[in-house]
This record gives sequence, C-alpha cells and structure tokens, in this order.
Amino acid sequence: MKSLLGLCVAVGLLAGAATPAASAGEPGAVLSAEAAIPSKSPAPLTSAMRAKADPWVQERLAGGGTSDFLVILRDQADLAGVGKLPSKDQKGHAVVERLRAQAERSQTELLRLLARRGVPYRSFWVANMIWVEGVAGLAADLASRPEVARLAANPRVRLEEPVEKSAERALSPEGIEWNVSQIHAPDLWALGFTGQGVVIAGGDTGYNWTHPALKGHYRGWNGTVADHNYSWHDAIHTGGGSCGANALAPCDDFGHGTHTMGTMVGDDGAGNQVGVAPGARWIGCRNMDQGTGTPATYTECFQWFLAPTNLAGGSADPSKAPDAINNSWGCPPSEGCTDPTVLQTVVENVRAAGILVVVSAGNSGPSCSTVTDPASIYQASFTVGATDASDTIASFSSRGPVTVDASNRMKPDVSAPGVSIRSSLPGTGYGNLSGTSMAGPHVAATAALLFSALPALSGQVSAVETLLRQTSVPRTTTQICGGIDGSQVPNNTYGWGRIDAFAAYRGAFTDLSVSAVVSPAVGAPGVSSTWTITVSNQAGRETAAAVSLIATIPSGASAGFAVPSQGSCSLAPPTLTCSLGAIGAGASATVAVPVTPSAPGTLTLALSVT
Repeated sequence: MKSLLGLCVAVGLLAGAATPAASAGEPGAVLSAEAAIPSKSPAPLTSAMRAKADPWVQERLAGGGTSDFLVILRDQADLAGVGKLPSKDQKGHAVVERLRAQAERSQTELLRLLARRGVPYRSFWVANMIWVEGVAGLAADLASRPEVARLAANPRVRLEEPVEKSAERALSPEGIEWNVSQIHAPDLWALGFTGQGVVIAGGDTGYNWTHPALKGHYRGWNGTVADHNYSWHDAIHTGGGSCGANALAPCDDFGHGTHTMGTMVGDDGAGNQVGVAPGARWIGCRNMDQGTGTPATYTECFQWFLAPTNLAGGSADPSKAPDAINNSWGCPPSEGCTDPTVLQTVVENVRAAGILVVVSAGNSGPSCSTVTDPASIYQASFTVGATDASDTIASFSSRGPVTVDASNRMKPDVSAPGVSIRSSLPGTGYGNLSGTSMAGPHVAATAALLFSALPALSGQVSAVETLLRQTSVPRTTTQICGGIDGSQVPNNTYGWGRIDAFAAYRGAFTDLSVSAVVSPAVGAPGVSSTWTITVSNQAGRETAAAVSLIATIPSGASAGFAVPSQGSCSLAPPTLTCSLGAIGAGASATVAVPVTPSAPGTLTLALSVT
C-alpha cells in the first residue's frame, strides 16, 4: 500500500562463546580474565583520550583503577548492495561474510597488543569493535592509534521494569486474550496463517523454555528431546543469578523475558492463548544479568542472532538466523549510555541482513521527546509505543521526536497493546504486566504472521515495515510534539497508529496511491479553485477496505464543502478527513475540495491515505 505525503500542487562470532584457547589474533578471542592486569597507578589523560574517550570512560579510569569499555574501530564494513540480494538467506550470508572479513583485517594488530598486555578482551564483528578491560595507560595507548575511532562506555544498565504488575494468576484456560484479538491476529489464524515456518527471536532476561505456553514452540524442542544448539545463547559470563553464568539451556533469572516471549508465541494447547503467532518457532539470547545488561551483552546477542552457533560457540550458521527480533529493553543516558550511537551500527547491520529489529519505545511518557534510549531512537529500529484496551496511548509510553541525536526523527513507528497484558511467567503461571516492553512483542509476532502468509516478504524489511505502518489503525491526539499536530497521521504519540495484523495482510494485496489536480491551475487571492483528490487502487489485486483520506489544508488558504464520489468527509480546519469505504481492485474514488487562497504564493497540500 502506498501513501503520498507533502504533495506540492504547483569478528568470528565470539569465535567460541568465550574460549581462552582461541588464537589471540582471531576476532572473537577472549583472553582469560585471570591474566595479569597492569598496576593501578594513575595516568594523566592524554589529548587522544580527551578526544576519543567517552566521559564515562575517562571518569572510571581517572583514579588509577580498571574499567571495561568498548574500542570502536574507524573502519566499518561496507554493506552496499546487500539490500538488492533477492533472499534473506543470501543477505544474511553476505552480511556476515563482509563483517567478519572487516574485523579480521582491522583487528589483528589490536588483538596482538591486548594479548601482550595480558588484559581481558572480547572481539566483535557485528560492528567492528572490541570489549576491553584495562587501566588508563592502556586506554590512552588505544586512543592514540589511528584505527581507533573512539572508546565508548559500557555501563551496567538496569532494565526499565514494567510500570504495572499483577499478582500471578492461577493456571486456568482464559481463551484468546483481548490484546491478541484487538490486533485481529485470529483473523489470520482462520486463514491458516499462525506463523508456521517462521523463526522469531528475543534478546531479554532469558526464557523459561519449559513453560507450558512456550515449550512446544521452542526451536530446540522436537516434541521428545531438547537440543539447545543454535536455539539458545547466554551472553552473561559472570553472575547470572539463579541461572548462573553461561547457561547451556534457556533460563530466566528475572521473569521479563518469559512474559515477552509468551506474547509472541504463547499457547499451551489448553485454552491459554496468550501469543500472537503460536505457529512460529522461537529462539532466545540472554542479554541481561538479573535485569541488568550492557552495550556489550546487547551486542553479543545481536551478533549471535546474525549467525547462531552451537553451545560451544562454533559452527556459526547465518541460515539459522531469525526473521524478526524483539528487544524490550533500552540503554538510557541516565544509566551511562550517553553516546546515542553506541549500538547504531550493530542494529543497522542486523537489519541489512534482512531481519526486522523491533524495539520498545520506553516508559518515560507522557512528555514529548522521551524516546531517548538506544536502540529505540534509530532509523533502523522499528519502534513501538503502548496502547490500552480502548486504543488510547498509555500515559507512560514514550513520545517522539528523537532529539538526543539531533535527528528530530519521528518515533514511535507504530503502537500496540501494552497495558494489562496477560502472558506467561516463570514456572507454569500467568500474570499481567504493563509497559512498552509488552507492546513490542505484538509487532514482532505480527511480522511473523505476515512472513508465514506471504513468504515473499521474508528478508524484505522495508516492505514489512511499510505494510505495518500504513495499515495501522490511525490514532490521533491533542498532543503536539516536535511541531507536529497530533491530529495528523503519523504523529509523535502513536506513530502511524495501532497495528492490525489482518489489515496488514490485506494491505499486501492492495496498492493505494493518491494524487491531486487543481482547476484552474493558476488562481488569485480570493478566487476559489477546485482541488480534485484521487485515491486509486489501480494496481491492487484485492479490495481496499475502510479507506481513509486525510488532507491538511495549507496555511494561507481556506477550504469549502468537500464532495466525495463515495463515503463522507468532515472538515476541522486545517484537517479534512474522508471515510471513503471500500475501493475495489482497479477502481478509484475522488474528493472535490474548493480552496481559496488568501495571498499570493505556492500552496502545499499534505495527503495521506490508509
């Protein structure tokens, strides 16, 4: 489905999960943390440190102690042309090959240096960078090297917990949950599309894989025995709470991940239908230790998703990558993520491999410009706000535009149910949680439904994002954020609106376009012209149902009574809204609007159609 806006009329994947035996010159090698660390004598900040090191890094090292940080290399892999490859599998293999080759070329000398210094490090290739633990002297030496772009912070970030929790409810069949029905997922199930043949992933606090709502949908379970190779990775190498470190089977030491995965695929076969895509298979990576993650652990999970490995960290296989990844976490500046670009290259590279990256907007609303945390702020992330059962934005849901990186980017992209969402909890029970963490899984799972219904969409991230945006239920508000009136769609409160799985499926078979002509073409102040807007489904293969046209009358002009060829229109200056009903395949509808300019100049009519 198309819309026209602003129409103007006139590194080896951990090359072993954490294997000290790996060659020190091989990207992905991890030197044992038991290696000797240089003395803690203070070292003055050099000019290179001041220029390249994040203030967090400088502060941590100023007293002469040790700290970990991320060494971001200047040369990043060139992925130009990958997007033109026809299949997700081809994109994935090409992206992984180029990323690993770039890391191999540019990290070798640095890894040798780190090995000689005897410091712990971990090499990454999903973005060309190295996690390092060391003292100020080492950091200064690294900052002085021309191949190093910057030394980024690696703070411990506490999970933004759901804003509402209910007591665990008894295990009893509840049927299809309201939120699943609200986005019309069951309408696609009725057509036979439940997510079958699709792999969905989550990076979170871990997963209680044996929960009755999850076990039968886990890729590592064949109904008889479990094989966790390629379906589970643990990026937590110390601590780990009740799960311990380097868990060899999915485990959740916090509970958050189990709930989000339930919303994606959960169905126990006994009436608890909490998931949007119960036919999909899931895989998971733990990127938080008891609810606390770091940019390094988030990166490690993204890297593993690009090319899942066996439990030993070997035999990486991009063909086993998921179709979509849900990320219900953030890295806020208040927790030390003061560099908004810290995960940008990582997310962009994952998306380039044909994987949809869904990210929760955050729970810092209702003020504007509260979408502030990596990875929700990125263009490459598909960012999700939270609505309630009445399709109203949740007060806690973060709003755009994104200002922390000076982009003024509109966010969120879409919204989804995120208030009082019932899903699986560790053990065998269920409970209600509220937060944008609960909204994101709806979107990742809706994408899984689309991939199963329309396999040609696999790997076509832009096409799926466009479908989800332009078929969302338009939602407006009186809130004005970033100079964009909430009466417009999209806006910085709801994005394009609340997602609708069935409408997205139908949208793939329609091809709406919008155009306008003016008669007379050249007018004068005070003289009315007729603007004829045409909404067409000429290239569609199926009827476009409930077509809505929104036109914003430009300042410097007034509009009269609009006459549609079908349906009805209402004018609340400056917004003209027309409900045009159904437009059949090959058909079109028109709206004639008399417009009178008040002064000389060019008038621009903004149009959107869904």
